[in-house]
Amino acid sequence: MDHTLIRYNGKNFEALVFKMVLEKLVKERKYPARILSLPFEFDRVIRGLVIDRKNGNLLKVNRYSGIRLSYHGTHKVDFATQKKFYKSIYIDLGDPKYLAIDTTFSISLALLFAKLVDEKEADKDSFPSFEKIASDIEESVDGVHADGTLKAKVAADLHSFIIQEPEVAKLLERYKKHDKKLFILTNSHYPYTKLLMDYAINPYLEKHKSWTDLFEFTITGAHKPRFFYEKLPFLKINPKNGSTSPHEGALTHGVYEGGCASLLTDGLKVDGEDILYIGDHIYGDILRVKKSVAWRTALVVDELQDEINKLKLSKDIDKKINDFMAKKKFLEEHIVDMLTRFKDDGTPINEDDLHHDQKKVSEIDKEIGALITRREEIFNKFWGETMRAGAEESYFAYQVERFACIYMSQIKSFLECSPRTYFRAFKRTLPHEVLE
Repeated sequence: MDHTLIRYNGKNFEALVFKMVLEKLVKERKYPARILSLPFEFDRVIRGLVIDRKNGNLLKVNRYSGIRLSYHGTHKVDFATQKKFYKSIYIDLGDPKYLAIDTTFSISLALLFAKLVDEKEADKDSFPSFEKIASDIEESVDGVHADGTLKAKVAADLHSFIIQEPEVAKLLERYKKHDKKLFILTNSHYPYTKLLMDYAINPYLEKHKSWTDLFEFTITGAHKPRFFYEKLPFLKINPKNGSTSPHEGALTHGVYEGGCASLLTDGLKVDGEDILYIGDHIYGDILRVKKSVAWRTALVVDELQDEINKLKLSKDIDKKINDFMAKKKFLEEHIVDMLTRFKDDGTPINEDDLHHDQKKVSEIDKEIGALITRREEIFNKFWGETMRAGAEESYFAYQVERFACIYMSQIKSFLECSPRTYFRAFKRTLPHEVLE
C-alpha cells in the first residue's frame, strides 16, 4: 500500500521523519540540542547511495560496486583523496559497515547521517563515533515508524502527506472489470490502512461503494519480509470495528492480519508465477518475493518520472556528446593505427598527422567535459542521475534490473496498457552480438 497504491508527498514526509528523528536523538540519546536547528535539504541525497558507517562517508557506486562519487558528511571528496583513502575504488557491499539506501524511507536516514558527520567534525567531543551515529539514526528512524508516532502525524494531516490520484481508483476498477483478482499486502495495520484508502481511493470510485469491494483479500500487519518465508497464521479482522479473531481454513473475501504467502497463494487459487506483486522496497518486497515464493515482481520507483523528464531535457546535450565521441573514436583509431604499423613493420609516422590528431583529441575532451558539466546540472546537483553512475548503471539500477520483472514511476502507469497485457522481457544484446 505505502508508496504504491498510496503515494506520499516525498518531500513533506521525509522532512517530517528528519524532524522527528532529530527530536528523538536529543530526547532519548542525549545529542546536543543544537542539532534541532539543522536544515532539511531534500535534494542533498538520492536513493541508491551507500553509507560508509565507519568512515562517515556517503558513496555512489556502479553496478560492480565501484565508487564513482563520495562525500564526507556533506563535503565532496575529490577523486585523488577518495582513491587514496579506499585504496581500491571497489568495495564489498557485504561488509556490515556499508548500508545501502534503497528505499524512499531511507532518504532522511542518509541526510541525517551526513549532517551529523558534519557536526561531529566541528565538535568531536559532543558526538559519538560515526558508527554509533549511524546506529542511533537507524534505530531512531525505525522507532518513529514502529511506535506509531509518525503515522499519527500523517493521519492528522493527510492533505500534506498523501497525494490523491483519481487515476488509481480508475485503474483498480478497470482491472476488476477485466476479472483480475486484486489483493493488498501491507505492514500497516488496519486502522491506518483504512484511513489512507478511504481518503485516496473512495472519493474517486464510480462503480463501487468502497475500496474493500475491489480486493479479494486485504492483508494488514503482514510483517514483511517474514510474510514470504515463515508459516504464520491469519487473523480475521472485522472491518466494522477492527476486532480480530483466529482464522482457519481457506481464505475468503475480507480483511486479515498477519499470515503467510503460501496460504495467500492457495487462497487466490493460482500458481505463484500467475501473481504480479507490486511494491516499492527492493529487499523487503521484490528480492524476498523473487527468492521465496516465485511471484512476478513490479517495482515502483517514484523518482523515475522526474529522471525521465530530465533525460528529455538532456537529449540535445547527449547527441552532441555522442557526436564528439564518434569523432574522438575515429581520431584515436587513426593514432593507434599509425603507432601499430610503426612497431609492426617500421612504417614511418607522419609526426604532423600524429600531433594534429592528438591535439584534436585533447580539444574534443575539453568540449565533452564542458557538455558533461552542463548535463550534470540538469540532474541532482550533488549526485547526478539516480539510475546511472557515469556511463554505467548505478548500483540501484542494477538492483532494479536484477530483481524486478518490470518497473515504473507510479502504479497508475498501468493505465497505459491493457489489463490483459503480457509483459515480455527485451532481448539483451551482448557485446559479441553487435555485428557490423
